[in-house]
Amino acid sequence: MSEQKKHSAGERFRRWLNQDTDILEQQMIAAQMKAPAEVDPEEVEWRRQRLEEEAQEEQAVARRLEAFNEQKVPETSRFLYCCICVCICLAMIGMLLYTVTMLPKFAAEWDPTINEVPQRYIEKGLQETGAVNIVTGMILDYRAFDTLGESTVLFSAVMVVLLLLRMDAESDKYSTLAAAMRSMPHTDTFYEPKHDTILQHTAKILFPIAVLLGIYVVLNGHLSPGGGFSGGAIIGAGLVLHVTAFGFQDIRRFFTYKTYQRIVSAALLTYAVSKTYSFYTGANHLESGIPLGTPGAILSSGLILVLNICVGFIVACTVYVLYAVFRKGEV
Repeated sequence: MSEQKKHSAGERFRRWLNQDTDILEQQMIAAQMKAPAEVDPEEVEWRRQRLEEEAQEEQAVARRLEAFNEQKVPETSRFLYCCICVCICLAMIGMLLYTVTMLPKFAAEWDPTINEVPQRYIEKGLQETGAVNIVTGMILDYRAFDTLGESTVLFSAVMVVLLLLRMDAESDKYSTLAAAMRSMPHTDTFYEPKHDTILQHTAKILFPIAVLLGIYVVLNGHLSPGGGFSGGAIIGAGLVLHVTAFGFQDIRRFFTYKTYQRIVSAALLTYAVSKTYSFYTGANHLESGIPLGTPGAILSSGLILVLNICVGFIVACTVYVLYAVFRKGEV
């Protein structure tokens, strides 16, 4: 095959479909395409040597990771660990199955869930909360304190994941795996996208649609099915799509670890302060002074709209950060 035919668009497309194009060759082709008509042979040779050195570094790091994963563990300890895990799982399964057998039958008269609480939600929910969506009124008004706990749990889960899996300069001192991963060159082979044209063009179309849909679901959570949790999950999925298509370096233009800290901290504090004020006035039989507005209007239902926005921010950031940390070890 001639050199010109080898680098033709049709041949490159066929090799891309068959996934038999070498990364080193891809980089050399890209360098040759970007190079001017007259190329200095010494510069070409230097580039080739540099690429070969990077490939050798990647292989060395891969061997270090393989050695790390193959560290010898005593057979007795491994067997004991497996036995303990199986016993714990079986005990939990048995306990859960026993609990299920003790649950009341659906719609039974002695079912503790059949009481005056659901009836009040249905009959007076719109009047007391101003939310057309009864579920949202229940979650962010009657049970707002519980929802604050759920949001805090999400934040705590991300903090634990960051503590255990984040690989930054400090973690290199304590973790051999972190040091090995950080020394690996950041090429298309690992964390960044492979410049997939179809994926990137699709992401350009779907990313703004996902973000706008998520914002719509969050802002209309008190009027229609939706709210902060579902809308935040949609926005978080859009961020995941963006970073999958364009890479971490691109998304860091507008979303970094500091951005996550500021958004989530502000959202949690706003939620806590808002509901603390509401709890205080309600517990002391005082007027909160927060108007419920006209049911069905976008600016209605008191604090529910604000709380939905806070929950949406928390969920969206949590979805993206968990994905980023599990994939790369940093945000």
